[in-house]
Parts: sequence; C-alpha cells; structure tokens
Amino acid sequence: MRSKIVAGNWKMNKNLAETEALLTELSAKLPDTTAEVMVAPNFVNLVTAKQSLESSTIEVIAQNMHFAENGAYTGETSGDMLLDIGIDTVIIGHSERRAYFGETDEILEKKVKAALAKNMRVMFCFGEELTDRKSDNHFNVVGGQIKNALFSLDASAWSKIVLAYEPVWAIGTGETASAEQAQEMHAFIRKTITDGYDAAIANNVSILYGGSVKPANAAEIFSKPDVDGGLIGGAALVADDFAAIIKAI
Repeated sequence: MRSKIVAGNWKMNKNLAETEALLTELSAKLPDTTAEVMVAPNFVNLVTAKQSLESSTIEVIAQNMHFAENGAYTGETSGDMLLDIGIDTVIIGHSERRAYFGETDEILEKKVKAALAKNMRVMFCFGEELTDRKSDNHFNVVGGQIKNALFSLDASAWSKIVLAYEPVWAIGTGETASAEQAQEMHAFIRKTITDGYDAAIANNVSILYGGSVKPANAAEIFSKPDVDGGLIGGAALVADDFAAIIKAI
C-alpha cells in the first residue's frame, strides 16, 4: 500500500529563529494522522530543524543535492553530507531548479542515481509550463520528464521514489488547476509507469500534487484516487495552514 505524504517545501524562506519558531508551533498543532509529514527548510537550518523535531514524527528533508560525492562544486551539497546530519530524503527536479538553475533531465537523472546509490529516498518533481498546457502538449512533456530521468532505473529502485507533479502553469500565474485536472494527470503518470515497468510498481509509488494546495482545496484534491498527498509551498510556511492541509488527508 502506497504512503500518504504531505511535504512542506520552505524554499528560500525563514532564518534560524523563524525556523525554530515555526517548527515549535507546527509540532504543537500537528493533527493526528497516519500520513508521513515532512518539511524541507533551507540548508543552513537543517541541523537546527533536526534537533527541534527530535521527538516529533515530522521528517526533515533536503531541497536539493549534487550528483558528485565531493570536489570543486562551490555552493553545492553532497548526499554524504546530508546523510551525515541525518537527512535521507531529498527533493530533486523542482520546477524552480529546472527554470532558474538550468537543471536538465540528464542532470536530474545523475542526481537521482547518486541519491539512490546512497540508499536515499528521492522525491522527484516534474510538470508542464503554461504554454505546454495551452498547446495541449502537457502529457508529452510530463511523460518525457519521467522517462528521461527515471526510466533507466532498475525496477527495484522505485521503492525509494516518490513522485511530485507540479503544474507550473497553476503556480503564481492566476490560472487554477482543478482537482479533476490533478487526477487526470496523476492517472496518466501511473499509466506511464505501468507501460514502462508494470502495474505493481505504478500502483505502489506515491504521487503527490504540487499545484498551490491550500486548506480550502486540500480535501477535494486529496480525495482523488491517484493523488497521494501534496508537496506544499507557501502554505507550509504558516503552521495553521499546513496543519489544516495535513488534517485534510
């Protein structure tokens, strides 16, 4: 049975004091749930986050990692460095990494394989832009991103993969994705994996939705059969909102 997951991606937000305060508030307001709850603070606050959540069920994960183990990669962080501070889950392929830092499918494939080689869990992100959606090319784009970065993996590797579909066109554009559109794409993703591997793998991989989930729409989105939770952006920075989204699953 695949996991239900709610993960908060804090992006480049919250200083040290703010991180501690938000985690303290979130821990106090965390609803009773069987879902996995994760937070991804900024790199400089990962150790503090781990310490703050030492007695909590909330998992601390990383927003990114490099594919190399070490070397002349100024500003980068390796899998071993994350593991050394107790972080064993990493987000790879977020739309902002693709758009702002030029991360290609080839680079992301290397990152995924580097993380898996360290027995880390990968939350792999992908999704189409507004132009892709309006030109009716969204299925081709999403299918290509999955195949290019993940379809060279052995079938056994999929037990360490979580997928996160981000309709980039529905994030900060004024456009709105419906729960039905989320379900349609999630079903397509499962079929893509079934065709490339088999139905057992497809039915066991958790697929999260990352298109501006808020307390007001979380329950409807999470009720869809192929939606296994959410990768939450802005709402994860407000304890009441994030707690409400967790409760909705």
